[in-house]
Amino acid sequence: MTIDNRLVIITTLAEYQSEFWLPVCRNMISRGCQVMVFAFDDRSADLFAANDIAVSRITMDRGVDLDGPELDRQFAHCLNLYGIDNVNMLFSHQRITFRIRDTKVLERTFVQYSYAIEAALDAAGVGKGNAVMLQELGGFLSVIASYYAARRRAVDNWFIEPSFFRGRLSLRANSFAAPKFEAQPAAALTPAVKSYLDETLARQSIMIPEKDRHQYRSVASKVLNFKNLRRLTQKSLDKYVLGKHQDFGHIGVHIRSHLEMIINAVRTRRLYRGLEAEEHFIYYPLHVPADIALTLRSPEYLDQVTLVSYLLRTVPRSHKVAIKEHPAQIGAIPYGRLAQLSKTYDNLVILSPTTNNFTVLNRADAVVTVNSKSGAEAMLIGKPVVVLGDAFYDNAPAVTKVSRLADLGAALRAVLDLKNGASTPAIGYFQNVYDGTVPGELYVSNAANIETFTTSVLDTMMRRPEPTNPV
Repeated sequence: MTIDNRLVIITTLAEYQSEFWLPVCRNMISRGCQVMVFAFDDRSADLFAANDIAVSRITMDRGVDLDGPELDRQFAHCLNLYGIDNVNMLFSHQRITFRIRDTKVLERTFVQYSYAIEAALDAAGVGKGNAVMLQELGGFLSVIASYYAARRRAVDNWFIEPSFFRGRLSLRANSFAAPKFEAQPAAALTPAVKSYLDETLARQSIMIPEKDRHQYRSVASKVLNFKNLRRLTQKSLDKYVLGKHQDFGHIGVHIRSHLEMIINAVRTRRLYRGLEAEEHFIYYPLHVPADIALTLRSPEYLDQVTLVSYLLRTVPRSHKVAIKEHPAQIGAIPYGRLAQLSKTYDNLVILSPTTNNFTVLNRADAVVTVNSKSGAEAMLIGKPVVVLGDAFYDNAPAVTKVSRLADLGAALRAVLDLKNGASTPAIGYFQNVYDGTVPGELYVSNAANIETFTTSVLDTMMRRPEPTNPV
């Protein structure tokens, strides 16, 4: 299988990603595809070059003095080239994740990456219709610059992200927005989907993509283990001694943020309360801070503590608000901000992040979320869901979509007045979600998954999608 003789361009930002993409590239080549990798990490570039895979090393040219008026001129040129208006919004993911206060640093990174990508596309002869780009969905400037450079040449950019169903992926072309599925519920579930949903409800288990399982451990065990210490040593040697380029090269920030998470996780324990005495409450599951689901898809709700404060002031007096940190990022929200919330509002219940999500969902009268998968899990058990942001399920029949935060109070009162909560036909919506996704896992390198993943992405990219908005 080939993609109509189009070149497949794959971006990779780190070595752990490249160890997955290497066998994928080999599989694609064995099927007659032309493949090129854009590597934003020197170790990755070396890996592909050593295995005779066409690779373009995308780095920031440290020999170019790009500052002052010249940076302003080049940056304005890039914005004009790509038709970008609100660049601060596009920068927010990298700014917050890497704690970059200096906007000029972000502008310089974007310009240098953009020019390096454009040069690589020129060298490969990429033009309208003769290539496709394949990327993991992300908000880093490497991904964003690749996306805009591809779209400028009318090259379809396919973003990959895990779906609601374990072992399946969503692929969306030419947009950072959440994928959408047929709103009208399917008349019946296929045996595969029914079995999956029944098993999920029986096990009361959350949907964790294989690539993210390591995140669902205690903060200390994630940081203080031999694998991470070895990786830290290697990255430090590469950056500070060998001068290798790394897209994820903010080593000091990474160390500091994880140490802060350990301290926050320990201190926040004193705020935890149980649900035993709570009869009526609204559940707001906290998202991973600075995740692309917030930074690009729903940036108006990036500050979740402020959002929870508003929810606490909006919820009917008959109800409390229960919140729970995302189990993959315990301690990511500063203790001081949660402590201030707890001190200010007596209708707040902060739950331990180890509390089973389905236990909370089953007890809640309604769920408010920006775009968390917990909203879809709530639909699964028939709970009313109020969605604020860009979620893949915000068009589902059991969901109340709130377009303006000012309308949240009225929406809550409406769903709480319902006698039976969400309507049961919403279960059929999950069949539409399943049908709109494809089998495969990101960053799982066993032979069976590589074969399945490659088939899925090639089949999907055979389609030529209609133009869509970038966000």
